[in-house]
Parts: sequence; C-alpha cells; structure tokens
Amino acid sequence: MVATPEKIKHTTPDSDAANDRVAVLLMGYGEVESYEDFANYNEQALNLLTAKFAPVPTWIYPPLARILAMFDLHEWNHQHGHFISPHNAIFEQQRAGIEKHLQQKWGSRVQVFKAFNFCAPFLPQQVLAEIKAQGFDKLLIYPLLVVDSIFTSGIAVEQVNKALVHLADGAEHWVKGERYIPSFYNEPAYINLQAELVEEKIAKDLAVAHLPSQTGIVLMNHGCPHKAKGFTSGITESQALYELVRERLINRYPLISVGWLNHDTPLIEWTQPDAKQAAENLILLGATALVFMPIGFATENHETLLDVDHIIHSLRRRHPEVTYVQMPCVNSNPEFLKMAAEWAHPQIEALLSEQALAVNPQLAAAQAEHSHHHHDHSHDHPHHH
Repeated sequence: MVATPEKIKHTTPDSDAANDRVAVLLMGYGEVESYEDFANYNEQALNLLTAKFAPVPTWIYPPLARILAMFDLHEWNHQHGHFISPHNAIFEQQRAGIEKHLQQKWGSRVQVFKAFNFCAPFLPQQVLAEIKAQGFDKLLIYPLLVVDSIFTSGIAVEQVNKALVHLADGAEHWVKGERYIPSFYNEPAYINLQAELVEEKIAKDLAVAHLPSQTGIVLMNHGCPHKAKGFTSGITESQALYELVRERLINRYPLISVGWLNHDTPLIEWTQPDAKQAAENLILLGATALVFMPIGFATENHETLLDVDHIIHSLRRRHPEVTYVQMPCVNSNPEFLKMAAEWAHPQIEALLSEQALAVNPQLAAAQAEHSHHHHDHSHDHPHHH
C-alpha cells in the first residue's frame, strides 16, 4: 500500500502510537452456506437463544437441532433449490463499507473486524484472538444485524465475555478500553431511511395502480418472545422503531401494520400479529397492494428472505388479486453504511481519549471471595415488605 499524504497526518508517530488504535467488532449471526453445517448452527442458536426463554433441558438441543435441520433441508432443497444465504457476503460488504468511512476520519488507527455468532472461522473467540494478536487493546462492540435490544445484542456480549476470559493472560488484561453500541432503533437517520425506501418503492411501482389508502405496508420486526426468563427481549425497542417509522408514513398511507417475524417455537408466546396475520388484516381493510419492509433487520438473512417469501406465497394462493412487494433490508445501502459509521465516531473518540483501563483478572476471584464474607451477615435478617 502506498501511504497517501492524507493517511500520514493521521498516523503521526507519538509515544504510544502503537496503542492508539481501536478494533471495531461488528457482530452478526452469520449463516451456514452448506446444509451439512445446519444442525450444528441450529444447536448453537438453540443454546444461545432458546435457553433464555424456553423451559427446555439442555440435553434436548442436539436431537432438536437435528430435527429442525431435517425440516430445513426439506425447505431448502425442495422449495429453494439448495438456497445459499447471501447474508455473509452482505455482512462483509457492510464491514468493508463501514471501515472505509471510519478510516476517512481515523486512518489506519481504526480497523473493523466481523464476528459471526454461529459461523467459524469468524466466531467471536477466533476474531478476538486475531485482534489481540494484531496488538489492539481498545474494543468497540457493535452488533449490527438485528435492530432490537439487549437480548439479541446480549448474545454478542455473552460470547465476547466468554472469549475474553479465555484470552486473558497474567495479571494485566490486554483490553485497555471497551465501548458498546446497543442498537439503533431510535436513530433518526435510520428511521428516515426506512420511510424513504418505502415511499420511493410505492411511487415507482404501485402508485400508478393503487390509491394511497389501498396501499398496505407491513413493517417487519424481529419476533420476540413475551417471557424471556427476565431478559428484556427487545419488544420495547422494536415497538418504538415501528411507531417511529409508522409516524413518518401514516399521513400518506393509512394502512400500516407491524408484522413480527416469529420463530414459532412450541410453548412460547410470541409477539403478535405475525407478518402473515398483519397482511391478512390489511387486505381485510381494503389493501389491494402490500409492501413488506424489514425494518428490524439491517442485513438480509434466511428470515427476511425465505420466511417472507413463504408468507407471500401462501397469501397469493388465498388473495391472487393483491399485488405483493418484498423489499430488501438496508444491507449495503451507501447511506446506511455512512450513518452506521457515524454512530461509531463518538465511541471511538471516547476510546482514544479515555484513561486506559488497568484490569487484573486475577483479582476477580479474590474480590468475589471478599464480598461473600462481607455480605454473609445480611441473611440473618429477613426483610419484611
């Protein structure tokens, strides 16, 4: 690489230039691209996700994962001719695009790495080992795929924490700074972009044949379980995102509904209405065209592609007279990549200017022990409310 003059002014050497760097860890699910890996993917997904809300013992996961994989094989093979998800390729474009924007401001001091919750060789532990090996000591954790809450993003943090325990060595932790971007459900730029994409699509394809009051819009969120063992499962954030996008469109297009993309697991109460029910409702109210817009996902994946495709197929059989439009996620939309980088600037700024953390992981056990002795007496006095 030739150093451009612009790059040079960013990387003027100073006393601790080596450590004046930030690794941005962009996190998504990752999707298996061959059917063989699917049972394994399902098992990890069940372990990380379902364990938090389903009353299911862990030994059930491996057989259950295999059964789910059998269903998926049927779906992939017969209905989609060996469907290969574009998710990983899109996520790489997102990583590269966000990095390009960040480096325009920070130069090579900032690098963006991608980690997939479920897919080697990009599992968080593998990627963090690489970040450590490259000498980074400041970390920005940035879950990107699902625009919801501490629940889906919490899985990202859970995996990062496991990896950091694994990668700790000696009396001083190599991580000297950490920041986190939880979700962008209420970011005005994201909300505006979603509303604009829907408006443009309607103007281009539907306005000629359907009145605004006949143009139904299903804004699709990532489905959430109502009870998640005390975890906030993302309903609040997703609901807020829906209301904000809806507010931007409702005066022009009165028929708008949220549509949750649920994983209909038995024994679990999911968010309602699901996308299919939402569509049926709008048709009942006189919609002659329906736009399906995934607002709760930033990256295309098998839910936004296959599940929505299935929903539209079954609706078409029942209501052939309605026009159906399936919209893509924001994916590598240049405007989205630019805003996603902008949300990271203040956190990078903070990491570069904050006092370095000095954490001794070996003290954790001693502290836990100490607080244990310290609090023992409190159990002698039951509290009366």
